[in-house]
Amino acid sequence: MMDWLLEKSLLGYTRLGYQWRQRRDWEELSRLEGRVAIITGATGGLGAAAAKQLCGLGATVVLVGRDAGKLAVMRETLTRLPNGGPVECEIADLSNMQAVLALSERLRQRGNIDILLNNAGVLLNERRETAEGLEATFATNLLGHYILTEKLLPSLAGRVDARVINVSSGGMYTQHIRVDDPETRQLTYKGPDVYARTKRGQVIMTGRWAAKFPSVGVYSMHPGWADTVGVQTALPGFRKLTRPLLRNAEEGADTMTWLAAARRDRLQSGAFYHDRRIWPEHRMRATRETQADREALEALLSDYAQRLLGKDWLN
Repeated sequence: MMDWLLEKSLLGYTRLGYQWRQRRDWEELSRLEGRVAIITGATGGLGAAAAKQLCGLGATVVLVGRDAGKLAVMRETLTRLPNGGPVECEIADLSNMQAVLALSERLRQRGNIDILLNNAGVLLNERRETAEGLEATFATNLLGHYILTEKLLPSLAGRVDARVINVSSGGMYTQHIRVDDPETRQLTYKGPDVYARTKRGQVIMTGRWAAKFPSVGVYSMHPGWADTVGVQTALPGFRKLTRPLLRNAEEGADTMTWLAAARRDRLQSGAFYHDRRIWPEHRMRATRETQADREALEALLSDYAQRLLGKDWLN
């Protein structure tokens, strides 16, 4: 009864939901020595928490961020963990597609990638454009990760038990994908809605990639309501009302780490997860996309990549 109430109410997204579900015999995670995990947005919030957890399990962690100073501090923190794995750093701005392309080429050259954790994201209260003329939330949350994942999936497909994990948000339950206005040039700009649409897009692409690359486990998840810097800066009113119930970053990152470390036969590629279990991708009829919508989103992202990077960008 308690689990049903948590699932049907917003309380399931809070630390109460996490603490209740954690009591239900969650397994201890396996060590990850010899496995390489790439984490975008790894210098703070959920990404930093997942980096600590994966490093603590012995994985080689490659931190991706745009601030060299923050990367250096994070690397120093991780190297002090007992029984932790090696730590590397890659500087890249996920909102800049040329930088993403260069990052993906460097990562492809190293060859041995087992886990790609697409975590970097922004939630902006006002519309901003990048140096390439893209709306920044769409560029960072969706297009940048699309290009990075498409470039790395062939390499991941050649590894045993490779995985891609897309960090979405419960906010995506409120939005339908808008392939007709991906950069919010026509719609009124509302930061939480724009953010949620990009997160909806990540879940759609999870299913597309799972179908195209059956040898790779591709998963999406949402962390619940976690008290991160992004929430503090972009949603101060929400944080003020909910702060006693918000999860900490470690609780929010738990399912990210579990998807990276759990036995593959316990997971379903293409599925959407929360608190170590599969959750529905839709809560309202109005947000449901058609097969044509899913195909149109993938075609749209491919068109953007070709326009910005050239027709041979995937070679």
